[in-house]
Amino acid sequence: MTRDLSRLIRPKSIAVVGGGAWCSDVIRQIQKIGFKGDIWPVHPKSRQVLGLTAYVSIDALPEAPDATFIGINRHATLQIVKDLVAKGAGGAVCFASGFSEAASEDASGGELQADLVAAAGNMPILGPNCYGLINALDGAAIWPDQHGCKREDNGVAILTQSSNIAINLTNQQRGLPIAYVATCGNMAQLNQADIASALLDDPRVTALGLHIEGFTNLRAWEAMAAKAYAKGIPVVALKVGASDEAQSATVSHTASLAGSDAGANALIKRLGFARVHDLPVFLETLKLLHFSGPLAVPTLASISCSGGEASLMADTALNSGLAFPPLSESQRTHLAEALGSMVALANPLDYHTYIWRDADAMAEAWSAMMTSEIGLTFSVVDYPPENRSDWDCATDAAIKAHKTTKRPMAVVASLPELLPPDVTQTLIEGGVVPMHGLREAISAAAATTQISAPETTPLALAPTERPQTPYVLTEHEAKTALATHGLTIPQSICVTGAHALTKTAGTLTPPLVLKGQGIAHKTEAGAVKLNLTATDLPDAAHAMPTDSFLIEEMVDDGVVELLIGVTHDPAHGFVLTIAAGGTLTEILSDSASLLVPASPKSIRAALTSLKIAPLLTGYRGARPANIDAILQAIDALQAYVLANLDSLQEAEINPLICTPTRAVAADALIRKDMS
Repeated sequence: MTRDLSRLIRPKSIAVVGGGAWCSDVIRQIQKIGFKGDIWPVHPKSRQVLGLTAYVSIDALPEAPDATFIGINRHATLQIVKDLVAKGAGGAVCFASGFSEAASEDASGGELQADLVAAAGNMPILGPNCYGLINALDGAAIWPDQHGCKREDNGVAILTQSSNIAINLTNQQRGLPIAYVATCGNMAQLNQADIASALLDDPRVTALGLHIEGFTNLRAWEAMAAKAYAKGIPVVALKVGASDEAQSATVSHTASLAGSDAGANALIKRLGFARVHDLPVFLETLKLLHFSGPLAVPTLASISCSGGEASLMADTALNSGLAFPPLSESQRTHLAEALGSMVALANPLDYHTYIWRDADAMAEAWSAMMTSEIGLTFSVVDYPPENRSDWDCATDAAIKAHKTTKRPMAVVASLPELLPPDVTQTLIEGGVVPMHGLREAISAAAATTQISAPETTPLALAPTERPQTPYVLTEHEAKTALATHGLTIPQSICVTGAHALTKTAGTLTPPLVLKGQGIAHKTEAGAVKLNLTATDLPDAAHAMPTDSFLIEEMVDDGVVELLIGVTHDPAHGFVLTIAAGGTLTEILSDSASLLVPASPKSIRAALTSLKIAPLLTGYRGARPANIDAILQAIDALQAYVLANLDSLQEAEINPLICTPTRAVAADALIRKDMS
């Protein structure tokens, strides 16, 4: 069901139901932000609330309100919601708690939340158990507490599952214009992606920031991501929390590598969002996107009057994915003209203080750094709390350089508190991005390079209801099942009883491998023996704790071993893990995660990202692996997953022995639900 949130988030009339302090605060916040529409308190006994005419009921209101804050107890909330629906209201914020979030203490909470959703029908509701929303563009604060928002012409939209975090974010002092803040509470009716999608409909929104505790309704997330990309609105995700569902399967190595955070990270990347990991970087990334947009190229230039600051910039950017390109001859020529012969020219640049206080000379030097090959130029400046007039030259130079080159420019303070609000505003007015903290600024710049087009192929999702009685296929059964989808497996024979091994193996070409079947981790149990002939088999089988055996032709020309596996993660779909395989899996922890179905392009990028990637392409003159054969093996695994969405828990090939000509599954494991 698609709901229209436009009246709720851009109201022309607001009703406030309840008589407590919270409701009075809502009215104060509505008035404080300069709301120009009608405000209608609803209270059965009061004639006036804060000087406004009060109404005894929803039915008594002059007309249907666009937005309503319901600040009464949870049981009474249901009747008000019903009354609003009957009146034709545009939507409501349900402030009360005691619904599904309290189900562990009060079993009726879950039922009450279901009743609330049923009562609301097609009328959108935020919550329950949420603060509401602030529209700083039109001046509507349906909000029962303090906040730091002020009227804006445009800005970023922030959506969070935590009301307290929302309050904190509105009080930021970093110069970030916030257009909307919305909280979603229990998300009884509206998925977080549904709310975000509605915020994207306002052309004054320049970027979207999401604080996410968990994903629900992945189809809604896919739709929202496509909408954001089509509108050119970048999305930043701060994903916190972790579920245990994806780690419940522990039979395979894949399960330990593909924890719930790996699934979340793969989903965020697939949606084309930037992911950050703390609130300061969240704000700095949104700020950079608002004022400058994503970096066009992943390169930086840094300018500072201290060698220490230049070194800090270089070290901070290490492993960020961003580079400081060496200076070109043209840059060197122009810098030498501006700085003289006493300055060693490099990027990051320590320009010393020979031209300090000469804003024109400083701007000339800055401009020389700001070429089209540089995605973002930083000027590192920490402003003292007092007597700052000598630092005005750095501000002026940055603004002049930006105006001269039309290239992205940021002034960053190494200590966030040393970029004062008045300087921040001056920089903004001059088109320069003020950034607070070296780590935060570098991380924000790197985050913007993650923004991309979302994948258009829908995620593979399992049915909501599925049996919970898993069983594990034997290795031979697993390989045979995967082979029907195109996986290359060794020639093999299954045998029961050690006495039949020698005679049966005569049709296979040595060297041979003998494996005991029905054992989860065969190597640790001593149930794998290599480099055998047919006559070696009985002795090799003697010490194995089983009477069921698999004899295979050994793959002896491998150049690298991979693990490829898929685990069902209820929160994110099916997580495809590509990792260093064999005995290196746990030692290296070298893995990349994608979601099924993964595109050939993303699979190639995942392979390239591994630490063992040089082995795939021929390290130090060694023969390379056949990449096309590896891709075919991964395609075969994905094809099996797509054909078994209703029952698959996990499937793993480890190792996939990669040779110069083929990729062969030396071992395989499948865990499925019993049908």
